[in-house]
Amino acid sequence: MTVQPRRRLVLASQSPARLGLLRQAGFRPEVVVSGVDEDAVTAPTPAELALALAEAKASVVAAKPELMGALVIGCDSVLELDGEALGKPADAEEATARWKAMRGRAGTLQTGHCVYDTVSGRYASATASTVVRFGEPTDEEIAAYVASGEPLYVAGAFTLDGRSAPFIDGIDGDHGNVIGISLPMVRRLLAQLGVQITELWATGEE
Repeated sequence: MTVQPRRRLVLASQSPARLGLLRQAGFRPEVVVSGVDEDAVTAPTPAELALALAEAKASVVAAKPELMGALVIGCDSVLELDGEALGKPADAEEATARWKAMRGRAGTLQTGHCVYDTVSGRYASATASTVVRFGEPTDEEIAAYVASGEPLYVAGAFTLDGRSAPFIDGIDGDHGNVIGISLPMVRRLLAQLGVQITELWATGEE
């Protein structure tokens, strides 16, 4: 019996958190950064913006000739607070202001997901939403967190699996979505393309 080779899985993101979640779930994706100018992408709502960015990243990477045959996953996250889409803060001052505005409140982490099948040319996409309830860190705690540099590299100036974890009281929804990728969402999108997620698990030799 001929065994079909496992499909190549490509992550169109430089996020170590997304890569880590996929690896923990049994996948060994290649990483190809899209180079999409995120500031040039606009949309009416934060959820639509996250989706548009994810679709842009996945389509740019999927168009690379050397990736023909691969399944490409694109993701992008923004924090929705007061109807605004908050990505990575520009500097320490903005990160500090963000945290002072967020503490004691709840925001919605919107992560756009797009799975592109380079064989069929089809793609499936959707946005996953998770409510994040922020605690009330003191000004001194916020200053120490911003000084660590971490909030400058993550959407919304926080992360659930890093130094800001003690400042988050809870979430309503998929925790992986907050970290950067919703695995249940990826499974549903793959299914729409006729791909079973278990077929993409890495073998013991990989």
